Amino acid sequence: MRPYTFKQIQTFMEVARQRSVSKAAERLFVTQPAVSMQIRQLEDAFGLPLVEPQGRNIQLTAAGEAFLTYATNAMSQFKDLEALMAEHVGLKKGRLDLAVVSTSKYFIPMLLVRFNRLHPGIDVQLNIDNRENILGMLSRSEADLVVMGRAPSHIDCEAIPFATNPLGVVAPPEHPLSRRKNLSFKDLAEYSFVVREDGSGTRAAMERLFEEHNTPLNIFMGLPSNETIKQAVMAGMGLSFLSMRTIRHELASGHIALLDVQGLPQINHWYVTHLRHKKLSPAARSFKEFLIEQGGALMDAWS
Repeated sequence: MRPYTFKQIQTFMEVARQRSVSKAAERLFVTQPAVSMQIRQLEDAFGLPLVEPQGRNIQLTAAGEAFLTYATNAMSQFKDLEALMAEHVGLKKGRLDLAVVSTSKYFIPMLLVRFNRLHPGIDVQLNIDNRENILGMLSRSEADLVVMGRAPSHIDCEAIPFATNPLGVVAPPEHPLSRRKNLSFKDLAEYSFVVREDGSGTRAAMERLFEEHNTPLNIFMGLPSNETIKQAVMAGMGLSFLSMRTIRHELASGHIALLDVQGLPQINHWYVTHLRHKKLSPAARSFKEFLIEQGGALMDAWS
């Protein structure tokens, strides 16, 4: 058997997740030919195909499915090995694989800057994605820690709240509802909403809230990011439901209005999460403690 590398295995795992060479290349920040070469070299090492074309995408062969299962378990064990070895180094240096849902990008950079001042020798690898993909990374042990707005119920993990996450209904300042007080959810039923895509935690929270108030949710369009939604709201495309952590500048400048709705803002929380059985490295333990002890106060002062 020819030698193979971690990079080839990691590339294969990303292609398997995305079911696309082009999407995997985007996620890995490399070219499509580079991804194809890594897959080809891995297949050459084992002497059998692991992927095959399916229209414009790819699918795994039977050998590829088996390889993915064992590779996922092996990579998880290697992370535990890294954590064990890191204990002999302490916090002078180390690596933290951090995965966060996209809404947290408004405060995570600030927290990482503060953490880096305390521990400049720790290298942080940051992944930002929607809730569905982040949960996949958590379940496969591809991230040491995950930051998200709702703890998963179907994964055996430890989730500790470290900051509040207030959410409310927003509108353009000239919207007729922006001048009314004490709105009920029924008052929102006739208006269109621009919302996050399926898989987003914010969208799931909004859908649960409208269902609890027996109010139909009139979705005009699903959009892939908070920034796009903010622009859509300011343009008058519709109302939306957003974390107030993401709109502090727009509220302060008067470009977006927060509606006065009964029971809102809804106060949820941000959680730092990891698999319950996962052995945390000193770097991961330190960042977890940092979030719990300082994260909430820093975020309140920031936003």
